[in-house]
Amino acid sequence: MPKIRVGVVGVGHLGQHHARVYAELQNCELVGVADIDARAAQKIAKQFKTQAWTDYRELLGRVDACSIVVPTIYHYPIARDFLEHGVHVLVEKPITTTVDEAQNLIDLAREKQLILQVGHIERFNTAIMRLKQIVRDPAFIEAHRLGPYDPRVKDVGVVLDLMIHDLDIILQLVNAPIERVEAAGVGVYGDKEDIANARIHFANGCIANLTASRVTPVRKRKIRVFQPNAYISIDYIEQEVEIYRRIKNPNAASGTPNVTIVRTKETLKKQEPLKLELQHFLECVERGVEPMVKGEHGRDALVLAVDITKLISDRLKQFFSGR
Repeated sequence: MPKIRVGVVGVGHLGQHHARVYAELQNCELVGVADIDARAAQKIAKQFKTQAWTDYRELLGRVDACSIVVPTIYHYPIARDFLEHGVHVLVEKPITTTVDEAQNLIDLAREKQLILQVGHIERFNTAIMRLKQIVRDPAFIEAHRLGPYDPRVKDVGVVLDLMIHDLDIILQLVNAPIERVEAAGVGVYGDKEDIANARIHFANGCIANLTASRVTPVRKRKIRVFQPNAYISIDYIEQEVEIYRRIKNPNAASGTPNVTIVRTKETLKKQEPLKLELQHFLECVERGVEPMVKGEHGRDALVLAVDITKLISDRLKQFFSGR
């Protein structure tokens, strides 16, 4: 079978790693990279022995599949161009800046019978893949995604930048309609929120509480799931899983709880989520099957993230107007 011809648009902090992984994989050929920064494009092209362009349109007609790793405001027009030219697309999260744009890409990919995968990379974290095997009827979920400010991310607030990862995970874990959302946040470095908290009430009774910050000195990426008879704690960074199970203890002493809490820590083989993500993308292209993170998933996470962002914005306007 001939190798899949791939390209990368945007070779900044994350895009350069897309290029690296594609260059390492055996079932594809990295045809070229594109970036408006000519020096960056040439540097990455030289490093991975491929071609460089400053105009992404040079990749059209040369590639079968492409990663789009540019600022969010450019996701829609660039992804649309590739889909219109028959190219399978992996677009980084968030899928687009608006829900209408996301739906347009979904419809276009369906019309053209092309793969549209969204780069929600945490789905390919080995700890999260294990979590999905364990979770049954979650009652309460708590997520913390904290870290220092990244000056590269200026076009979106912390909800669309960081929290959206956990929103996507939680939507898949709970798999129930949302009844109500509460949110609060504040901007520190500019007019977009840099700290945010959201509380999501699902129709099945589950409640999810999420906190995201980009003003915290130390990076923290954790999610905890409480369900009947078990509590599961996941460390995204370390790819660790801890499970606390409640076991009945018929021999408990009088006046003490008749249950015992048993803690287990699972040792997982660490793997690079990006490599797993891109391998999956190429497999979907080869086999013509839907990706694990399809356009609809990216759209649904975006809908919720946009709603939370608006709630925060409205709350801040009311707060300041009343002072």
